[in-house]
Amino acid sequence: MSSHLIALHNGQTIPAIGLGTWQSKPNASEIARAVEHGLKAGYRHIDCAWFYGNEKEVGDGLRASGVPREEVFVTSKVWGTYHRRVEESLDQTLANLGTTYLDLYLMHWPVALNPNGNHPLMPILSNGNIDIDESWDIRDTWKAMEAMVKKGKVKAIGVSNFSQMMLEKILPTAEIIPAVNQLELHLYNPQLKFLDYLKSKKIVPQAFSPLGSTGAPLLTDESATEIAKKRSLKSTSDVLLGYLLTKDIVILPKSMSPSRIESNLTGALEAYNVLTPEDIKILDGVAAGGKQKRFIIPPWGIDLGFDNWSTPTKYAMSLDSLVYK
Repeated sequence: MSSHLIALHNGQTIPAIGLGTWQSKPNASEIARAVEHGLKAGYRHIDCAWFYGNEKEVGDGLRASGVPREEVFVTSKVWGTYHRRVEESLDQTLANLGTTYLDLYLMHWPVALNPNGNHPLMPILSNGNIDIDESWDIRDTWKAMEAMVKKGKVKAIGVSNFSQMMLEKILPTAEIIPAVNQLELHLYNPQLKFLDYLKSKKIVPQAFSPLGSTGAPLLTDESATEIAKKRSLKSTSDVLLGYLLTKDIVILPKSMSPSRIESNLTGALEAYNVLTPEDIKILDGVAAGGKQKRFIIPPWGIDLGFDNWSTPTKYAMSLDSLVYK
């Protein structure tokens, strides 16, 4: 079984259901097995990032699956400490994955970090604030990414965690319009107005954490659970995933469990086929009815332009507990 496809503005198509790899610890056998199983189960889209620290294991799983590379849509992302060195970061990713090209390359966050700071992932100043590279312009990061398309190292480029405000910083000078914008999108953070904006720009939305973060209450939401029962679906998660698919949002559920990997794929497609306009209207109203909630709010200390976002100015997490999807 393979998921249905969504068209990108450059003529490519992207599988609407991808296997997320965030927070999959670099245990070679476990991660490789999850990717291998996902591909054998029918996934044809793998979402990676240099920051996740597990691209070598993802590449191992890709090769072990026996699925030809050209049949798998592979995405990765450039991290903030590499905004001045996009090609260097991309080359590391390609080597880690064991491939000569990416289908999609994203700017992970619209935040450039000090490349010479005290940590390669998250440099911190002595006052506890994140060490942001304030002299760097993300429009130059985008130009460097456009160059990777021209060199043939990536087929498409896009962004991640970009608000309308941040998109409008790069769009006026962009030669290539972002193909996608990967965001925190789920029942409790649907960003409906922003989705309309993205559609107007022909930018495909992608949903990371479509079931919410670890321990999130979405899986017990009363409205989604009632609809799952009404439509004879196997679980509430089917509704949560299918709901996003009905809006032409690429979903990226993550699991290390073989059974969950399979059910996320089959359940999402089943829900997509049976959810009614009435169901979608009910689900659209859940967040507005008092359940609006973001789960991923890194303390960048700068305004990213998102609604429903409040962030401290101090870095208050250990590197082992980073939540920077």
